[in-house]
Amino acid sequence: MTVTMDSLEPRELARWWAEATGGEITADYEFFLLVSGGPIALGFQKVEDPTPGKNRWHVDFKADDRKKEVARLVGLGAEVVADHEVPGLVWTVLTDPEGNQFCVSGDDH
Repeated sequence: MTVTMDSLEPRELARWWAEATGGEITADYEFFLLVSGGPIALGFQKVEDPTPGKNRWHVDFKADDRKKEVARLVGLGAEVVADHEVPGLVWTVLTDPEGNQFCVSGDDH
């Protein structure tokens, strides 16, 4: 299974997600790159204009130490949007360098 993201700069975004997920770029077709080796295969395709508004899908990650993982991703260039909590679940919404939202949930150490 591959989830594909539209991107203005797919090579840069693929590199970022490869580092964020512990994967690697396994295919580079110039306008489409594939990152594999992480928890899911991610594709990045070149588009002329980004999709307007909030993305309709996003990736959710689970971390043993949510705060530590969020700090690592922010160090790579992610930005924190918000923290949320409901009984039994805590998560942080972040954006990647192109503004695509994703979440990290996990124990609050």
